[in-house]
Amino acid sequence: MALSRAERCLALLLRLLSRACLALLGLVAPAPPRAGPARPAPPRAVPPPRRPLLLLPARQLAARLRARQVTCVEVVEAYVERTREVNPLINAVVKDRFEEALQEARQVDKLLSEGPGDDYLEEKFPLLGVPVTVKEAFSLHGMPNTSGLVNRRNVIATSDATVVSRLKQAGAIPLGVTNCSELCMWYESSNRVYGRTNNPYDLQRIVGGSSGGEGGVLAAACSVIGVGSDIGGSIRMPAFFNGVFGHKPTTGVVPNDGQFPNARGVRTSFLCTGPMCRYAEDLEPMLRVMAGPGVNKLKLNEKVSLEKIKFHCMDHDGGSIFVSPVDKEILQAQKKVVEHLESELGVQVRRVAIHKMKYSFQIWSAMMSSKDSDGQEAQLFTDLLGDHGKPVWPLWELVKWLMGMSSHTLPAIALGLTEKLMKLSPSGNAKLVSMGKSLQEEMEALLGPDGVLLYPSHPTVAPRHHSPICMPFNFAYTAIFNVLGLPVTQCPLGLSSEGLPLGIQLVAASYNDHLTLAVARYLEKAFGGWVLPGKV
Repeated sequence: MALSRAERCLALLLRLLSRACLALLGLVAPAPPRAGPARPAPPRAVPPPRRPLLLLPARQLAARLRARQVTCVEVVEAYVERTREVNPLINAVVKDRFEEALQEARQVDKLLSEGPGDDYLEEKFPLLGVPVTVKEAFSLHGMPNTSGLVNRRNVIATSDATVVSRLKQAGAIPLGVTNCSELCMWYESSNRVYGRTNNPYDLQRIVGGSSGGEGGVLAAACSVIGVGSDIGGSIRMPAFFNGVFGHKPTTGVVPNDGQFPNARGVRTSFLCTGPMCRYAEDLEPMLRVMAGPGVNKLKLNEKVSLEKIKFHCMDHDGGSIFVSPVDKEILQAQKKVVEHLESELGVQVRRVAIHKMKYSFQIWSAMMSSKDSDGQEAQLFTDLLGDHGKPVWPLWELVKWLMGMSSHTLPAIALGLTEKLMKLSPSGNAKLVSMGKSLQEEMEALLGPDGVLLYPSHPTVAPRHHSPICMPFNFAYTAIFNVLGLPVTQCPLGLSSEGLPLGIQLVAASYNDHLTLAVARYLEKAFGGWVLPGKV
């Protein structure tokens, strides 16, 4: 399906507009301070964590707590101290509940002092005493639930989202809520309520979005496990930019209840709630807890023989004009994975070229705006921006933004404009939806019961702040798998020459989450997984 002349013109126009907007941002940026007495240079990255407790996976933390080798108060205090040390630099935790967390830690220690058996505790409370952070878009009782929307700045959650409740019941202790993009629909976590979150490896870089605060706190060792959501890569992009693990489960396995905005219409098949972790071994136990009865749809109890997996590899999407070329260092990292799998496991990694992946952005956009089987339309983003009030007019809001009078971020306004443009070609959208369904069938047939696809998590390493407005469609590398409904695990692969995280997506057929999780655990051992930020 070749791009029409109109589509090429639209792509060029969007890129020119993006660069013009970035230039405007540069003009309105605060001027540098005048010359004066020399001041210490600001830190480039957060300092590395010093306390050994901060370097343990959640499973090991829980085991040490059950064995009474450490108290829960000691664990929580270590994380509170670390967050107070580095959160002023990264602005990832937007509201804490440290006092409540310490009180809950004392209750855990009291329970442990009463002497229940380890087997009982592990079965009933698999995450007993483990600190967790939660994306602010999810309800956590007593915490704000704005999703970065100014109209909701006074909203306080009066209950817990389903996944949050399940994690609490499993013994996890929430430390607070973390930043996201406005209405969770952009890949830089910045909004008018909480401001901007900075990357722990380079404070001048983005953490991704929309679960960017989670990616930042995990990478900075302010938390060990976290709750994210993903409708276009909102778990996997932050996990990639921050060098941690993130898993988008098979559609329909983990409940999305209790988050704002929640999906409606066809988008209920695309939105996924999932775990984000510093260590690969924590993904599966966290997924089991979050999924509840839905875990029975998966095959997590099946033993995986890595040598029997059929590995496939794609270096890029085929050359879409809407997205950036894949960075050389990302390609080199993926090549190293292929070489390692072939030399160490004795498998043959088959290179594939799936033509339709070139149209990932167009397919995702068309399917996101399509009707469901009952004819219900997806909720308009401009309606969500109004939050039950009058819908926002994006063109008028852009004028207000240029005058410094808008309460919305530029990416949110741009998304509203894009949404309007997508409705101008219903016949073209129908063809793209059909192409998406065909691609889904092709992917399921390719991967089958034992296949895993290696695919870039993003075409570039973490960009500098505001830069995504110049490359607005790069999220297509993750978004396409939302509309295909496939399970995907983002796996870190060390750091680039600039000290920024590298990574790869591991994709399997529906309900084969156990395959991508097993490969992620293997690659963590082979390539080192999460790397301490600020390490010289």
